[in-house]
Amino acid sequence: MNDTTTALNPFSLMMEPELVLQTMERSQQLRGLRRHKLRPLDKPLIPYTKEALANRAAYDAAIDAEDLEAQADAYLLN
Repeated sequence: MNDTTTALNPFSLMMEPELVLQTMERSQQLRGLRRHKLRPLDKPLIPYTKEALANRAAYDAAIDAEDLEAQADAYLLN
């Protein structure tokens, strides 16, 4: 198999990581990409209000208060 065919075949590239790196280095499209780091989990995009935090805490408390084992037993017995 010649180099052009190998470079175009993604399955052969998966078997040869060094060839992948060489192909990436030669790629004009990859070199043209703008590079910047995104960190979406560092902070929320929309700040939480006290009301939203209270609502979420109330919802979590309601879920925690439910007797899930009893509900599962009732579901399985019916």
